[in-house]
Amino acid sequence: MPSVRRMILGHVMSGICAKMNRTKKLQGDVMETPLKRCLSTFDITLLGVGHMVGAGIYVLTGTVAHDTAGPGVVLSFLFAGLASLLAAMCYAEFGARVPKAGSAYVYTYVSIGEFWAFVIGWNIILEHMIGAASVARAWSGYVDSLAGGAISNFTKSVMAGHTMGEPLGHYPDPLAALLCLVYALLLALGVKGSAAVNSLLTLVNLAVMGLTIVLGFYYADLDNWSEKNGGFLPYGFGGVLAGAATCFYAFVGFDSIATSGEEAKDPGRSIPWATGFSMTIVTVGYVLVSAALTLVVPYWSINPNAALPEAFSARGMPWAKYVISVGALCGMTTTLFGSLFSLPRTMYSMASDGLLFGFLGRVNKRTQIPLANLAISGFFSALIAFLFDLKHLVEFMSIGTFLAYTIVSASVIVLRYRPEPAAVNPSPTGTPSTPGSPPTEGADSNSECNSVASAESELLEFSDGPDKPRFQYAWLANLLKHTDKRTAIVASITLYTTTCVPLCALIHLLTETSFAPVWWDYVSLAMLIVSLIGCLLVISAYRQNPPSDKFRVPMVPLIPALSILFNIALMLHLSLLTWLRFLVWMIVGILIYFLYGIHYSKEAVSPNSYSILMASSEAGRGAKWGATLRVSQKSDKVPILNNEEFLQ
Repeated sequence: MPSVRRMILGHVMSGICAKMNRTKKLQGDVMETPLKRCLSTFDITLLGVGHMVGAGIYVLTGTVAHDTAGPGVVLSFLFAGLASLLAAMCYAEFGARVPKAGSAYVYTYVSIGEFWAFVIGWNIILEHMIGAASVARAWSGYVDSLAGGAISNFTKSVMAGHTMGEPLGHYPDPLAALLCLVYALLLALGVKGSAAVNSLLTLVNLAVMGLTIVLGFYYADLDNWSEKNGGFLPYGFGGVLAGAATCFYAFVGFDSIATSGEEAKDPGRSIPWATGFSMTIVTVGYVLVSAALTLVVPYWSINPNAALPEAFSARGMPWAKYVISVGALCGMTTTLFGSLFSLPRTMYSMASDGLLFGFLGRVNKRTQIPLANLAISGFFSALIAFLFDLKHLVEFMSIGTFLAYTIVSASVIVLRYRPEPAAVNPSPTGTPSTPGSPPTEGADSNSECNSVASAESELLEFSDGPDKPRFQYAWLANLLKHTDKRTAIVASITLYTTTCVPLCALIHLLTETSFAPVWWDYVSLAMLIVSLIGCLLVISAYRQNPPSDKFRVPMVPLIPALSILFNIALMLHLSLLTWLRFLVWMIVGILIYFLYGIHYSKEAVSPNSYSILMASSEAGRGAKWGATLRVSQKSDKVPILNNEEFLQ
C-alpha cells in the first residue's frame, strides 16, 4: 500500500509540474485582437517617454541626491539607465515577435512556462498599480507645494493631530486618490484620444526639461561638487548603487511600450524603434537634469518634495519655479497615464488565458477597452495613493520590476536557442471557451489532437535537425555531445542566475568601507566569476535558431546575462521591509494561481497528455518519442500507454 500511495502521489505531482511548465501556444494570426490597432511609432515612443519622465525626474532626482547619493545621483541614473537598456532590448525582441498585450507575462508564458508567467504577470500588476499611486502622490505633493502647503495643512486639521503608523503614510492624501479616479475615467473614452492628450503633455514636459537643463548649466557652480560641499560622492560608491536601485523606478515606463503591442499598427517595427528612441531620450535627460540640479544648489540644501522649482527659486528665478511646476504636472500626468494604460491590459491578457477571473477578460465593444479592469485599476490605485507615502511605494514597486526584467532576460536566451514551433490552427468545428470557464474533458476531440501535436512539438523543440550542426564550437562538442540541449541551456541559465546572488552580495561587502576583506574573499570572487563565464560558454556552445526579419537582441547570451547580473545587484540594495511586503504579495498571488488559475488555464490538456509529457521528460526527449506518439484516426483520442509499451 505505501508503494501505491507513493505512485499516486508521484503521478499527482507529475501532473501539477506539467501544468506549471506548460507554455502558451500562439494559435492562428498573432495580429488578430479584439483591441483597436491604432498606435503609430510616434505615439508609442511618446507613450514610453511620458511614462518614464514624470515623478522620477521631478521628485526622485531630488530625493536620491539629498538622502542617498549626493551629486553621484548622476552616476546612479547612468547605471540604472544602462541596466534598463539591457532589459529594454530583451523586451523589444519579444514585443516584435509576440505582439500581444501583457508584455513580460506573455513573453514568459511563450518561452518558459505558465507558473513563472503568472508570477511575472502578478508582479506587473503590482508594478503598475503602485506606479500609478506613487505618481499621484508626487503630483499631489507638487500642487501642495505651489499652494504653500494649504492642502496638507487642511488634511492635518481634519486628522486633528492623529497620524497613521508604519507602513502607511503619516497622513492620507485625498487629492492623489481623486486624481487616480479622474484619470481612469478619461482613459475610458478610448485609446486614440487618450494617446493624443498624452503626446501633447509629453511634448510640453520635454520642452520644460530642455529649459531646466539650459538654465541649470547656465547658473552652475562647480563648487557644489567640490570637497568643501561634500564632494561628488559624499555617500561613497555604495550610495551610488543604492541610488541606482531607487532610480530604476524612473525607467520602468518602457514596459508600457511592450504592453501596447496589441494596439500598435506595425508592432514588429514600432516596438523596437520606440524602445530605442524612448530609452535614449530619457537616459540623457535624467543624467543632464540631475547634473544641473546638483550644480545649481548643494545637494544637502535640496528640497526633496519639489527639488527643481525650489532650487531655481533659491537662485533668484521665481518665474522658473512656476514654469517647471507646469512641466512637472504634465510629466507626472503622462506617467500616471502610462501606468493606468498598462495595468488593465495586463489583467485582460491574464484573464484571456484563464489565469485570472473570467470577467477581467471582457472588452467593451464600443470603446474596445477592458472597462471592468480599468475601473478596478483606478479604484485600487486610488486606495493605495490615499494611504501610503511616496518613499514606501517606490521601493515596493522596484522589487517586482527587477524580478520581471530578470526573467524576461532569461526568456530571451531560452527562446533564442529554441526553434519556434509551428502555430497550431484551431479547429473550425471547435467551440472556443470563454475566459473563466473550466475546460471540459473531451469537449472537442480536435482540440485534444491539437494539444497532443503541441505537446509533441514542445518535446522536440530543442532538438536539431539531421543536417544542422549541433554545436557552435567544436572544442566543446566532446564535453556536451551526450547532454540534452534543453537541459544544458536551462541548467546553465539557472546556475548563472543563482551564482549572481552570492557574487553581487560579495561585491557589495567589498565596497563597504567598514568591511575588511581577506585573501579568501578574493578567491571566492574569482571562483564565482569563473562559474559565470563557464555557464555562458556552455550556452554559447550551441547554435542559435536562424535569424528572422524581426528585431533581435545583439550578442546573446552576453547582453541578457548582463541584464540579469545588474538586476540582481540592484535588488540586493532594497530594504528588508520591502522584501517582506513582496513576500506577502507573492503568497496572495500563488494562492490565486493554485486555487483558480491552474484549473481554468486555456492551455490545459487532457490527463493522458500530462502523464505522457512527464514520462517523456523522464525517458528523454528525442526522435523515438516522436515515433511513439500517435493519434488514432478513428477515435481521435490519445492511446493510453503503459510503462512497458512506452519503453518499447
